[in-house]
Amino acid sequence: MTADAAPTVARPIDLHLHSTASDGTNPPELVVAAALSAGLQAMALTDHDTVEGIADAQRAADDAGIQLVPGVELSAYEADEEVHILGLHLLLLGEMRDALAVFRDARRDRAEGIVRLLNKLGVRITFEDVLAVAGDAALGRPHVARAMVENGWAMDLRDAFDRYLGAGRPAYLDKRRTTIPEAIELIHRCGGIAVIAHPGEDGNRVRLEALAGMGLDGVEVIHPSHSAEDRARLLTLTRYLNMVPSGGSDSHGGGDNVRVVGSQKVPGEWLDLQSHRVRSVRSARGLAS
Repeated sequence: MTADAAPTVARPIDLHLHSTASDGTNPPELVVAAALSAGLQAMALTDHDTVEGIADAQRAADDAGIQLVPGVELSAYEADEEVHILGLHLLLLGEMRDALAVFRDARRDRAEGIVRLLNKLGVRITFEDVLAVAGDAALGRPHVARAMVENGWAMDLRDAFDRYLGAGRPAYLDKRRTTIPEAIELIHRCGGIAVIAHPGEDGNRVRLEALAGMGLDGVEVIHPSHSAEDRARLLTLTRYLNMVPSGGSDSHGGGDNVRVVGSQKVPGEWLDLQSHRVRSVRSARGLAS
């Protein structure tokens, strides 16, 4: 399998998708429609630090006859390194929603602080401008960037990040931090499995062994950013460490032709491997499968 060409996979899946519930451009029901159009048997909605799109996606998936894997993508930190952890097959969505309320409030405080910094720099947008762009989505820097573009303060999102919002730029504020073990624990508490997202070249044996020791269940083997060598290495290490493989397009609704729903040809058999792991996690927690 290569990064830019993959063999035909029977009944493929896509376990890394975003919607307007976070920073995607399409509402959950349209993400489901795209998955159906791509011929997927299953998809996961994994919005950043929110599960608010799951209910709409579930209704659409039920109507479409496609399996929905309830998920989330959590931002965790190890020292100053940000690591994304996918929570897949979530069972207790209410508990996850309550836990993420802390992150939601922190996102709002951060966005307000960024707007204040921009105002001091002469960029005249308001927090209400940002809220209008975000709608019901979990607030993030992309929403601030879009508000800047819409109000004529940046040419496009990249320009906004390059000049103001990127790390080290004058309007950057760090986000509330949670550790990797905390993220894994939260996912397990909610009946799901924890999968490291797009580890790339950092996904070596030492790194993955350490994460497995923290309770990590799986590795995102297939991702648009992974080379053929990355995928081969990650799959070998996943099997060696008795973890489960996962993969997806990481589609946010736009972008190039590899970041569209269903583009990565993830084998449907991996869903069965994950199901066994889910039952193990839930059994250890005393949760019904």
